[in-house]
Amino acid sequence: MDSKERVLVWLEWPEACFRASRTDMEYLSTLLPRGAVAKRVRSEKAFLAALPTATHAIVWHFKPEWYAIAKRLKVLATPGAGRELVAHKEAPEGVKVHFGAFHGRLMAESVAAFCLAWARGFFKVERRRAKAGIWPREWLGSLAYTVEGTKAVILGYGKIGKAVGEKLSALGVDVKGFSRSNISGLPAAARTADWFILALPSDTGTDGIFGRRIISLLPRRCVLVNIGRGNAVDEQALAHALSTGRLAGAYLDVFRNEPTALTPKSAVANETPLWEAELENLVAMPHSSAFAPQYLKLAFKELKDEGYI
Repeated sequence: MDSKERVLVWLEWPEACFRASRTDMEYLSTLLPRGAVAKRVRSEKAFLAALPTATHAIVWHFKPEWYAIAKRLKVLATPGAGRELVAHKEAPEGVKVHFGAFHGRLMAESVAAFCLAWARGFFKVERRRAKAGIWPREWLGSLAYTVEGTKAVILGYGKIGKAVGEKLSALGVDVKGFSRSNISGLPAAARTADWFILALPSDTGTDGIFGRRIISLLPRRCVLVNIGRGNAVDEQALAHALSTGRLAGAYLDVFRNEPTALTPKSAVANETPLWEAELENLVAMPHSSAFAPQYLKLAFKELKDEGYI
């Protein structure tokens, strides 16, 4: 009986930072115990062929029926924080499932970068120049402000939310974080928020949570930031708030229906009212808040630190 630990890595994704490279695999090998081997595969066919001998599998997705052929599997791990792609509830006894929780340090930089750029007028200047063809120095002079001294409300105060809070606090932002345990304090905090930040998972309890009710509490200067999941936002209500000036702006890294690189422009316009409105105060990013060349190395390091490999 082969007692050697075999770590099977199938991490293929369109974005380069989410695909296991040769250097990523070399790094993973330095983390493994003596005698353990790591193998990278590039296709589902190759993955399923190697799965029966794997003790560990590191993947982006895993189907329930695959457990039946994973006779030696002890650990199923994914770098992703979301639960949507890995059949974790069906895992048999003896198989530990791990979801990535290292993303906060990356996503916090994205939030801080946005807040700084928004407050200092970077987006406003570029769009003003493109629209009016003028040099907007005097115009911007009455609009730019400092991030220091502003107030942020973070809804979804887990590992990611807390990492964002720490980064913003270092910039002088007054941060209040909310989860199920203290949600009763949210309305009062929302009334003075300059930034309303969502770092929520996609479950039934979060669906459409940012809608007319919360918007009605926020001051007009407030900016929405969503780095969690797109289902948390009532996009119709947000589009109305942005188009009427009820909210100052929004940075959305996620959407209820996210376009892909192959989605035609005509189809994208029909996905959400946010696209249809052509909002100048919306900064839309392609689910990229955790992009970084060291992404998978951080994922592997977390597995080592927490005893999964």
